[in-house]
Amino acid sequence: MLILGLNAFHGDASACLLKDGRLVAAAEEERFVRVKHRAGFPAEAIAWCLQAAGAEIKDLDIVAVNSDPKARTGARIGYTLRHRPTPGYLLERLRHRWRRLDLRGYFKDCLEPLPAATRIHPVEHHRAHLASAFYCSPYSQAAVLSIDGFGDFCSAAWGTGSQTDIHIQGEVLFPHSLGIFYQAMTQYLGFTAYGDEYKIMGLAPYGRAACIQEMEQLVCSLDTGGYQLNLDYFRHHREKINFQWQQGSPRFETLYSPELEQLLGPAREPGGTLDTRHKDLAHSVQHCYESVLFQLLEDLQSTTGMKELALAGGCAMNSVANGKVYKKTRFKQLYVQPAAGDAGGALGAALCAQRDLGRGFSREPMVHAAWGPEFDDAYIQVMLGHNESGLARQSVDLQHYASDQALCEAVAAALAAGNVVGWFQGRMEWGPRALGQRSILADPRRHNMQELLNIKIKRRESFRPFAPSILRECVDDWFETDDDVPFMMKVFRIKPQCREQIPAVSHVDGSGRLQTVSPELNGRYYQLIRSFADRTGVPMVLNTSFNENEPIVCRPEEALECFLRTGMDALVMGRFVLQRTPD
Repeated sequence: MLILGLNAFHGDASACLLKDGRLVAAAEEERFVRVKHRAGFPAEAIAWCLQAAGAEIKDLDIVAVNSDPKARTGARIGYTLRHRPTPGYLLERLRHRWRRLDLRGYFKDCLEPLPAATRIHPVEHHRAHLASAFYCSPYSQAAVLSIDGFGDFCSAAWGTGSQTDIHIQGEVLFPHSLGIFYQAMTQYLGFTAYGDEYKIMGLAPYGRAACIQEMEQLVCSLDTGGYQLNLDYFRHHREKINFQWQQGSPRFETLYSPELEQLLGPAREPGGTLDTRHKDLAHSVQHCYESVLFQLLEDLQSTTGMKELALAGGCAMNSVANGKVYKKTRFKQLYVQPAAGDAGGALGAALCAQRDLGRGFSREPMVHAAWGPEFDDAYIQVMLGHNESGLARQSVDLQHYASDQALCEAVAAALAAGNVVGWFQGRMEWGPRALGQRSILADPRRHNMQELLNIKIKRRESFRPFAPSILRECVDDWFETDDDVPFMMKVFRIKPQCREQIPAVSHVDGSGRLQTVSPELNGRYYQLIRSFADRTGVPMVLNTSFNENEPIVCRPEEALECFLRTGMDALVMGRFVLQRTPD
């Protein structure tokens, strides 16, 4: 039984494959075509998932997609009759709906025709999100919440999960959306690329809560549950908003209306100076988002009485808010799977199809994110041989280590000496975080390491923090938590007495977006951090994604290219180490 799950015709297009009910492969399209947040039909991701399972399109039993164009038809018609949006808006929505209905056509044009016997199984967008969170969680029962911009005319859905059942108890329909609020304010602050919301999270600690009253005019909680926007300040519900979902990086026109600039003043130009007002606005946006989210969660907890929460949707990527759930609500456990955004909807759709069709559905908690392509040392050796002359021209030494212990001790010594190291190991991560398979590593003890990384490689805004990867057993010694955070989806405060020891991963407010590393789930990465701890007394390394303003690298060839064109000091692929020699 082969079930292919898809997130298609949306940002972060992706595919996954269930074989006899078990996940065998999952990846985002961007990693193969090298376009960030690639939208459209994930042809390359589909092809790789099938290859990983030793299967072909003709073998597929079901194709599940995380969107149902027929969902909430009555609500859509009712909204149109009541509000009469512009003809351009209606035409664009109809075109988008038609594209989603023509899935067989995309297989025929981009890959090969689906067999007539292969069943197409649409799954409502938020149900797919909820399934991706709950069915992958370790909880037999939990409260569940999906919250994002929009999907299938809805921006949030919540309820309970119990064993193999998910019961939706409430939802927020178009045009109200907490995700749209955050995205519109991200645009207003001059960060206009799709997915730039994380920059607001990084900027927020530099500001003060000086604009709370203005933010409360934009969005508020409802006594009846959920939230609503003040639609005077937004355009998405009444005008045609040009956006790009087709075979490229997603693009959105401005979501806010001229009234927002009347309230807050002129919007910041992209690339313009960041002044105190912008920092205060970023702080206030995050504060307001958290206020609405935590009220929703408190209502959900009161209604369900549950202490466990499974969270998904684009807003579940707000790791700052996630790290405050235990303090701000009565939930005691929180699970966020590694691809919590729209990419993860592919997995939710596949799981729903398995469950809906009675094909031997059983839950299996997702405890690691290594579901992508893998390249062994034999492949890497051949690839390096093809590039031997180029490596010699750039004065790069190559060494192969016979054991993991020798490799990790050598790399730990390089990190402790201040080197920046590319770390390429095992199967590529599922989701947007580098978790020790496709990472760039550095010494967290160095005050200048953040600046050095931006000069050498990342070239990103100085206010954006870098993350620590820490040995699981040492979390309580360094952070104000003892939580498992294997997917880097929560931000916690570093203990005050520890912050000065690890300045490169301590944000301005004393927090860090940690990743916990255990020997059972990431053995070689764990061994490296253990070697670094033995040498320095610090059981963590700085971990950032292996890329340079591009998607995270997928193949060894891309890792080598990134190494050669940047100021990275060393590259580790499998047990091969490439080291630049001094001039």
